[in-house]
Amino acid sequence: FFCRMFVQVCLYFYCKCLWRCLKFVVRKLTGRCELQRICYNTKPGAARTMKIEASLKGSKSKRLQTSVSVHPDAIEKTIDDIMELKRINPDINPQLGVSLQACLLQIVGYRNLIAEVEKLRREPYDSENLQHEEMLLKLWKCLKPNSPLKARISKQWCEIGFQGDDPKTDFRGMGLLGLYNLVYFAEWDTEVAQQVLSDSLQPKYSNTRQYLDFNFLFFPPLSQFSKAEWEKKKFDKAIGYSFAIVGINITDLAYNLLVSGALKTHFYNVAPEAPTLTHFQQTFCYLMHEFHKFWIEEDPLDIMEFNRVREKFHKRILKQLQNPEMALCPHFAASESLINM
Repeated sequence: FFCRMFVQVCLYFYCKCLWRCLKFVVRKLTGRCELQRICYNTKPGAARTMKIEASLKGSKSKRLQTSVSVHPDAIEKTIDDIMELKRINPDINPQLGVSLQACLLQIVGYRNLIAEVEKLRREPYDSENLQHEEMLLKLWKCLKPNSPLKARISKQWCEIGFQGDDPKTDFRGMGLLGLYNLVYFAEWDTEVAQQVLSDSLQPKYSNTRQYLDFNFLFFPPLSQFSKAEWEKKKFDKAIGYSFAIVGINITDLAYNLLVSGALKTHFYNVAPEAPTLTHFQQTFCYLMHEFHKFWIEEDPLDIMEFNRVREKFHKRILKQLQNPEMALCPHFAASESLINM
């Protein structure tokens, strides 16, 4: 107990005194403050933005601490305040202001994205709301374009992975956020969404080789398996799961990654400025695709192993996001303007 207390006192003394003294000495030697050193010595992206965020939050100045939570419209003035407080001449350091502005846009944008996502999550599905109903019907049309929905309350909803006749009851956990993500996936990544749905409907066992040949011909699997390998998997793997329910569950996973701050690495690397709801939905599409492949690779005995597979998948994503250069969706990479900033 006393050893632990001694270590904590030493750490406190180091953080409050020695670290500040060290920063003061370094500034005198280099002629640059910590913000300047970060911007000039760290390439743009998550590594730089996270260091800037930590520096501002850890500052003894209240003005610097609160700069990470200003309104987006106030960022330019905030940059001027920072330059003035740090006694940095903007004419001599023009690129510093640009770099700080990009970082603050990402930091503030991430906070605002959490608020926007949280608002959607808290809004319940309302069958009396025409907009909600239209989105739900759009989900069906995107996933089952050749199968008209016979009625709003119908067993057909089970065909895309809902639990009962009325999907509204399945949105209780994630509210409208679950529906928004599923519709985005089905509308903007239609081919992949339809393929994942088709694969998710496959039973653990198939009775005829003809069925396998037909299914492979018209619904080739997402993963890079040969036909023979896929046929074996049709016999050996528990492919089936409820598409919509899994989508809502993966929405919960994406939401937790966002709120915990784990997605900062990804968003700070892919969003040149403020990450938006679209970035979040694109990330959801990626997670759905990757979870589907992971489910097949894990070879679960049945759907009762879903929580085990999901938790293992969650840990894999968290480990990937620990890399400051990680971008979960490479095709959503930052623009050249960020790379050159």
